Amino acid sequence: MKNLIPLLLIFISTSVFAQKSNYKVFSYLTPGTKAPNTHYIGEAWLNSIIHDDQELGYAITKATFKANSTLDWHKHGSAQVLIIVDGEAYYQERETQPVILKKGDIIKCEKDTEHWHSSTKTSDVTYLALYGEEQPTTWTEVVTQEYYDSVAEKLTSH
Repeated sequence: MKNLIPLLLIFISTSVFAQKSNYKVFSYLTPGTKAPNTHYIGEAWLNSIIHDDQELGYAITKATFKANSTLDWHKHGSAQVLIIVDGEAYYQERETQPVILKKGDIIKCEKDTEHWHSSTKTSDVTYLALYGEEQPTTWTEVVTQEYYDSVAEKLTSH
């Protein structure tokens, strides 16, 4: 009984002072769900953080790609911003040279610009993607393992 009284006091004070709110709190720290292997090579997880928010006007998705994984060439009906939150990525727009993006880097891809991005050969990557949802992603061409390997060799030999 002596042990029960302090426990009840803690429970009552916790419930009385517990924060109650109607805030919608999202976390990008959850791993998300394994993505179907449709437009990429390797392993990927997606966490839809904000979607279908008419007032906000854009979506936020967290994506995590294991090392040696890549998306296919694609374009969006709106600009897309990628924020690298962990690891390293390859990024390339059509008719330009590929680059390596690192933790903390932010890159904007203009509307209807064909591009692809991925983890590097040796590093997983996690990024936040911000984009408009009015048009679905248009997948244009497969990034083959051979092409990915040639980009990786080119970027790591410098």
